[in-house]
Amino acid sequence: MPVISKQKITPRAKTLRVKKPNTREDLMIAALSPILNVMVNAVRRVGQNIIHDFREVSNLQISEKGPGDFVSNADLYSERKLIELLHDARPDYAFLSEECGFVPGAKGCDYCFVLDPIDGTKNFIHALPLFCISVALKKGKDVVAGVVFNPVANELYYAEKGKGAFLMTPTGNMRLRVSGRRKLKQCLLASNGYAFDRTRTALAPLADEFSGSRYFGTSALTMAMVAAGQVDVQIEFRFHEWDIAATYLLIQEAGGKVSTLDGKTSLEDIVNSSTLLAASPFIHAKVLPKMVKSFAK
Repeated sequence: MPVISKQKITPRAKTLRVKKPNTREDLMIAALSPILNVMVNAVRRVGQNIIHDFREVSNLQISEKGPGDFVSNADLYSERKLIELLHDARPDYAFLSEECGFVPGAKGCDYCFVLDPIDGTKNFIHALPLFCISVALKKGKDVVAGVVFNPVANELYYAEKGKGAFLMTPTGNMRLRVSGRRKLKQCLLASNGYAFDRTRTALAPLADEFSGSRYFGTSALTMAMVAAGQVDVQIEFRFHEWDIAATYLLIQEAGGKVSTLDGKTSLEDIVNSSTLLAASPFIHAKVLPKMVKSFAK
């Protein structure tokens, strides 16, 4: 993983200027813990720029990184801005992101921000309003805080370890809970699409067991929907740590369970296996044996 000199991300001194709360959202953010306050303010600042670029999406210059994988100028700028804002507030912390790779923190500091400036880049490029900014904070191997922001809908999902998961909108905060459905026939399944042979093969035994399936093109926002009870089950096969770190905590704090498709629950195991099953504990227990059986064939 590439290492980038911290000299390249040194922020300007006045990046995070504290302002007096003057809106309902400002007051809600001011009531958060210090670290969530930092993370939320950073994603909202970056979100303002992304909205501007989203409105001008047809004029964006796009460069190809690899087959089927594109990155826009907005993606690159948003990552730099996020790192700048977060580093300004927590200069000792390390970073892990899609474009910059791993940026080490100060010696002896075991905190690391894991971020994805635009999860759902292809949706963004095609002017589909299904994308988000995702930032997680890890202490060692544990995710201790996570924020996911959909700037188009102005919906901000956040969680802190042991303190629950919430959705912040302009009208207030809502506690998140995973779906309470008990029958698969009533459940909605989301996955990372039937474009992948592995996905089609693994999900074939489940095709007729759910009420329907969806592909939203953004792992983080889909997992936020699981935490909110809007999607009952999510199965993923191709992702990176920055795609899922924040919502891994979000789902757990909403009462859900996240694991590999053979039942391992640590984030490290999930990332290494590149397989993910997220649902309520009851539905997770129903689906997991079916996935284990499918992979055993």
